[in-house]
Amino acid sequence: MARVLELNFVTDLGKPARLTLDSPKEPIDPAVVKLAMEQIIASSAFSSSNGNLAAVGKARVVERNVTEYELV
Repeated sequence: MARVLELNFVTDLGKPARLTLDSPKEPIDPAVVKLAMEQIIASSAFSSSNGNLAAVGKARVVERNVTEYELV
């Protein structure tokens, strides 16, 4: 099962932007995640085609199950 932490931001143009992190460290501490997102915004290390990151949106962990089949 693959787990991904999605960090959703709002840009200075009011558009959404997302960063994803594979295999996040458990348990997730919402306060630490919010602080990290604020630091990402303050650092201006990332930008998107929708504008510069300007505000914290939401964060969530997404789990994905993959079943592969052998084709004979």
